[in-house]
Amino acid sequence: MKDETRRRRTGYRAGLAAENVAAWLLRAKGWRILGRRVRTPLGEIDIIALRGDTVAFVEVKLRRDLESARAALPPRQRQRMEGAAQWWLATRPHYATYTCRFDLVAVNRWLLPVHIDNI
Repeated sequence: MKDETRRRRTGYRAGLAAENVAAWLLRAKGWRILGRRVRTPLGEIDIIALRGDTVAFVEVKLRRDLESARAALPPRQRQRMEGAAQWWLATRPHYATYTCRFDLVAVNRWLLPVHIDNI
């Protein structure tokens, strides 16, 4: 049991670190972070960012390569993201006229992170 707890704790910390890297990357690209680890009744959104009139709902994946990061976002998870984003938007009507999109930030421990828009 201790090994399982240690593994989960390590994974949690690695995920937080990856989200920190992703947030810094987005800020460097001119995005303002509206929320991190935003919980909705329909799921969690890793990062919500705003630039101009665009709101991006960003999923962060810590993977060895870009292809495995993309593969870690199956259709079911995309549907969950869409539902969570719709709920978030419904509770914030002032963003109703903004363009919304779903992005992915792939983080690798040894390479620069990659931001993919409109996944």
